[in-house]
Amino acid sequence: MNEPEASARPSDHLLTLLNGYRVSQALHVAATLGIADLLAGGPLASAELAERTGSHPGSLYRLLRALADAGVLAEHLGQRFGLTATGEALRSDAPDSLAGMARFIGRPYIWQAWSGLLHSVQTGENAFAHLNGESLWAYWAQRPEENRIFDAAMTGNTRRAQHALLERTDFGRYGTVIDVGGGRGTLLIALLQKFPDLKGVLFDQPQVVAHAGPLLTEAGLAERCRVVSGSFFEGVPPGGGAYLLKAVLHDWDDEQAIQILQRCHEAMAPGASLLVIERRMDQGVRDRHASLSDLNMLVGPGGRERTTAEFRTLFEHAGFTLTDIRDAGYGFSIIEGVPV
Repeated sequence: MNEPEASARPSDHLLTLLNGYRVSQALHVAATLGIADLLAGGPLASAELAERTGSHPGSLYRLLRALADAGVLAEHLGQRFGLTATGEALRSDAPDSLAGMARFIGRPYIWQAWSGLLHSVQTGENAFAHLNGESLWAYWAQRPEENRIFDAAMTGNTRRAQHALLERTDFGRYGTVIDVGGGRGTLLIALLQKFPDLKGVLFDQPQVVAHAGPLLTEAGLAERCRVVSGSFFEGVPPGGGAYLLKAVLHDWDDEQAIQILQRCHEAMAPGASLLVIERRMDQGVRDRHASLSDLNMLVGPGGRERTTAEFRTLFEHAGFTLTDIRDAGYGFSIIEGVPV
């Protein structure tokens, strides 16, 4: 008779954490191959998935088996695999899709940056710049395909969080929202669709907003939204009732974040509002996602996640008073300020 299995030891949990990078790389490969999309209609044989993805049959089976043991796939008789509830989120068309993030997080240059975490911890320097001799932003500017993969990941993140955000704030009262660093306009499109009297201005770098026009036209919003390109270090468009910065400030160090806020301040008329949507690092508010994102800022873009006190200091240095903080869902907060 077999002995009952002993309860999990603390070291078992630690081993799971240590092996996390293996799981994330397996998810990256599955997303890159489009496995979840192929399984959207139901289970398929490993051999068929190998043929449809141009993969080595034996090696793909080993990948699928590992993802089944991780709870992402379910293995059936005859080496057939289907999606679990968790695996559904790896589909490109899932409402809470993480397919874009999975394709992004496994890119070689991202892994290389994390290999420099020890250097960053010991010196305070940005790991990516130390290893590559340039900023992550400069790297993306020279590599359109990598920039596209990054943009797709951020678009997916925004879609996951936007429903809760829209339910928590009446953006319609602002008249015109200027989305500073708004990427391809995913959040702004959702705002305009939710609030029919709202107008918008999408502002980001030229190579980013170049893709936004067709999306606005497809959504029937071209007449209610202008697309403006430029750098938020040089200036932002005037005339907004609210200036929205979602997951922008955490990409930058304090000096650069203050510069971005100052450019917003210069463009704002009396009575306008600043809406910063970020994670907060306050004890009791932050979660593991926030803490790991903070480390990602250290090794990647070079910014940081911040506490409420740190946001208040940024606001004051840029000429704002912090007036309100409210939950925005998915671990984010809306941090509101007004120009002094």
